[in-house]
Amino acid sequence: MMRGGMSERSSRALLPGKQLFGREREREALDELLAGGRGVLVVHGEPGVGKTSLLEYAVEAGREFRIVRTAGVEAEMELPFAAVQQLCFPFLGLVDRLPVPQQEALAVAFGLSTGLPPDPFLVGLAVLGLLSEAAEERPLLAVVDDAHWLDHASTRMFAFVARRLLAERIALLFGTRQVDDVLRGLPELLVSPLAHQDARALLESVLPGRLDEAVMERIVVETRGNPLALLELPRGLTPTELAGGFGLPDAVPLSASIEESFTRRLASLPDDARRLLLIAAADPVGDPALVWRAAERLGISESAADIVETEELLVLGPRVVVRHPLVRSAAYRAATPKQRREIHRALAEATDAELDPDRRAWHRAHAASKPDEAVAAELEDGAARAQARGGFAAAAAFLERATELTPQQPQRSRRALAAAHAKLHAGALDDSLRLVATAEAGVLSDLEQAKATLLRGQISFLATRSGIAAALLLDAAERLRKVDPELSRQTYLEALTAAIHAGPLAGPGATPRDIAKAASAAPPTRNPRGADLLLDGFAALYSESYGAAMPILRQAQHAIEGVTSKTEQLRWMWAATVATLHLWDDEGWERLSERHLQLIRETGALGDLATALGHRGQMHVFAGELALAASHEEALQEATQLTGSPLAPYHGVGLVAMRGREVEARQFFDAARAEVIGRGEGAGLSFVDWAESVLYNGLGRYADALAAARRVVGHTELVTSNWAMPELIEAAVRVGAFELAAQTYRCLAERSRASGTDWALGVAARSHALVAEDGRPGDLYVEAIERLERTRVAVDLARSHLLYGEWLRRQRRRLHARNELRTAHEMFTDFGMEAFAERARVELLAGGERARKRTIATLDQLTPQESQVARLAAEGKTNKEIAAELFISPSTVDYHLHKTFRKLNVKSRTQLAQHKL
Repeated sequence: MMRGGMSERSSRALLPGKQLFGREREREALDELLAGGRGVLVVHGEPGVGKTSLLEYAVEAGREFRIVRTAGVEAEMELPFAAVQQLCFPFLGLVDRLPVPQQEALAVAFGLSTGLPPDPFLVGLAVLGLLSEAAEERPLLAVVDDAHWLDHASTRMFAFVARRLLAERIALLFGTRQVDDVLRGLPELLVSPLAHQDARALLESVLPGRLDEAVMERIVVETRGNPLALLELPRGLTPTELAGGFGLPDAVPLSASIEESFTRRLASLPDDARRLLLIAAADPVGDPALVWRAAERLGISESAADIVETEELLVLGPRVVVRHPLVRSAAYRAATPKQRREIHRALAEATDAELDPDRRAWHRAHAASKPDEAVAAELEDGAARAQARGGFAAAAAFLERATELTPQQPQRSRRALAAAHAKLHAGALDDSLRLVATAEAGVLSDLEQAKATLLRGQISFLATRSGIAAALLLDAAERLRKVDPELSRQTYLEALTAAIHAGPLAGPGATPRDIAKAASAAPPTRNPRGADLLLDGFAALYSESYGAAMPILRQAQHAIEGVTSKTEQLRWMWAATVATLHLWDDEGWERLSERHLQLIRETGALGDLATALGHRGQMHVFAGELALAASHEEALQEATQLTGSPLAPYHGVGLVAMRGREVEARQFFDAARAEVIGRGEGAGLSFVDWAESVLYNGLGRYADALAAARRVVGHTELVTSNWAMPELIEAAVRVGAFELAAQTYRCLAERSRASGTDWALGVAARSHALVAEDGRPGDLYVEAIERLERTRVAVDLARSHLLYGEWLRRQRRRLHARNELRTAHEMFTDFGMEAFAERARVELLAGGERARKRTIATLDQLTPQESQVARLAAEGKTNKEIAAELFISPSTVDYHLHKTFRKLNVKSRTQLAQHKL
């Protein structure tokens, strides 16, 4: 009982028609977008206001474009990448043009292969690259309707693509009821209700005859200018009801009024027609063969199709198309629970168990009226398949429904715990917490109870990174000691990570020292791996001494670098990098931060991208490469927008401090401080305080610098304590607090000897020169400069030149002082460190030499991303190589290069390489 293509009459039912009445402004906006050949527009407004009609208008007007489209479906909101897969399907033949990690991520996301869950950032890059490749031959118009019903993964993918459309010949149109947080910030077109006169004219055009003026006015007022309401509400009412005003809706929400109108129309349909419409509403795929197989099982006659098409409610063609989303919801909600179960049972029986077992299981679950172990087991199997495709959200949905249908314990609690784990990885933290509670309310083994506590800790850490997470993770680690010692040690390390983030805001019993003591008492492992050494090293750092920890942390760093498993390396890369910072190992910092980004490029594990960019950006800050640091900060913000797990803003405070612009820095610091307090992420407070000490030392406000640095140095568990000690020493000497400076130097000297790196010993020598009383400052400054010249930390080198020059001037060795101060001024100027450059300039002036104030050079006119693209191009990398490294499209690389060439007045990459980038 198969039906053919779409009839001419039913095709017309889907055209914009009268819903474009009075929409001149909106059509002009769409015409402007299409004329430009590229861009983004989010068309939004209440249900029935005409968004879909405007999108159809754009499709009709964009004849020179290649058209692709998709739409959100309420029933598929749990299935990740459902909408983006539909949009990209016509271009899958171009996938081999993408970098291999992007190919693999897209294949897993679309269910074309199995593998580890793909990172959404990498899938977003793949979608952007695929659409860019498709647009090379002909401009592309991508239309996404009902975006409010998109699955979350697809929404984020589309928003990611939209924010990166620069040079690509792609126009992207969204239709949605409201602009949510993911789409906010994109160009918008609000579709407002019709003006009163336009609403009257539209109503008059569809009425069968004259209408009482009072009734006409009531309809216009109550529909509030909504075109669909004006067209639909009078339908199904008799002339008598219209004339007398009976049967009109009460003052209820407009979408409910429109849905009620559709419900009223459905009630007048024959039983077979209503059931056919219900099948279409319950099946989000739109496969006519599937719909008719289900209809046959229910004995629905073919004449039912003629009725629903004549009523302009449904089109049965190459795809089953419901006229309006409110028709779908009206049909489904009007049915009784028994009728819905009957429909889902028919759809399950009609679905091929081999080709689409997951959708069959989903329909079977909705057909179940009571707990059913067979259906629950089938859902659990479906969850495993979904997770193998990287669909944690789909796996979570399957497992949650499986939990509901599980009749007995302990299977119910076990499945609830598995569902909570999947929800955690899908980013649904509230749902995950609720399912943990469901699991704990039943029967759990000791191991499962410990894992439930572990989940609570992980949820808490992802939500706020406060001390609560550290306490929960410590509890989980203690519970796991006997039942799973290996997992226990890993959990201790997670607990330490949480405590480090909580910093001074960590609660009693859950400080790094508390957790370190507990971890030290845990049974040691026979064959320690990198993670074990990290745990032992941090435990020694927080419970014993800096000197005791350094050899273990150095061994841990080398062990992590030597790990052959990329997954294992990625898991502990944050902790390994923090260990490297405690070691004052600038070379290791550069290696690990670059390796972290390389691993992300190779594996697509872009959930780590924001953290990796933060570490790499901070390394560029210390190297004086502020333009590169700004580029990484910009990329970090983009990564956090896509992943939905934003890092606290303190990762950018070092960059802002080094620039030395007080007003900008003060605003940034205040906002960062408020946010980290709200999150309970006390480590951020120490980062802000350290940054303030740097800013005020640069501005010569030493009392303020001293106050900020003193708030940091007491928290020896944090890396910023190392960085704040030299700031405190410099500021304390300037305000005459010599004993405090000397005391802090002794601590710094002890740590520098234990570290033994040129960075640590160089900074210690510079600080020693400030407090030395034996006439040795000159030799110490020379030692500091010689050591720091062998490192990547050029900012500390420049500051050593500055302090040495200031000391020489006060020793009346003006010629030598000018050389040091001139070097410092030039370095700070090149770095873009305005406050320190001004401090050097004033010192030079006092020494009898006039240095020009910093002017904005040509290179400063480049944006951070243009600077990074230019640098990589100058190194000889191709556009595709640059795109892969910076996680953008080749077209965007080309766009930035054209702007860079124009700004720098160069015509080739060879000329570009001659610039100092």
